[in-house]
Amino acid sequence: MSVDTPRRIVLLRHAKADWPQVSDHDRPLADRGRRDAATAGRKLADTGLTFDLAVCSTAARTRETWKLAVQELGHRPKTVYEDRLYEASTGEIITVLNETPDDVTNLLVIGHNPGMHAVADGLAGQADPDALAKMTKGGFPTATYAVLEFTGTWKSVELGAAKLVDYWAPHD
Repeated sequence: MSVDTPRRIVLLRHAKADWPQVSDHDRPLADRGRRDAATAGRKLADTGLTFDLAVCSTAARTRETWKLAVQELGHRPKTVYEDRLYEASTGEIITVLNETPDDVTNLLVIGHNPGMHAVADGLAGQADPDALAKMTKGGFPTATYAVLEFTGTWKSVELGAAKLVDYWAPHD
């Protein structure tokens, strides 16, 4: 695959979680979260992107979000569950991105805030004005996703290296 091939990173924040008496890592989705996760999956399907790989935090709410969202996609990508995405900093998320295999064109990352928002904002050296306005106004609520595009290798992903091309939140 050429380094000039456009690649896409889709950052999906987990859907709304419940607050039962369990550890934070084990929190399940709330009823609204289950509905929003499926809706996010349908909206991702509408983008026409076919994901080569999904990297998902090991937390219960991210795994449940992915389980519901992927059912709405036409193609189920290979999925890797990554401990480092739970409570990950911007640098830790970028490290995970840098380790993506070169044959991946479209990558979906399912994680948490503040990391998902910080990485979307940090990677976006350029932005579609409408997508940037929505993200700036709305922040990065649960079940939201941002689509970033770049050319180059996964090892070259760094702050400012991508363009924010799409943003969607379930309750805009």
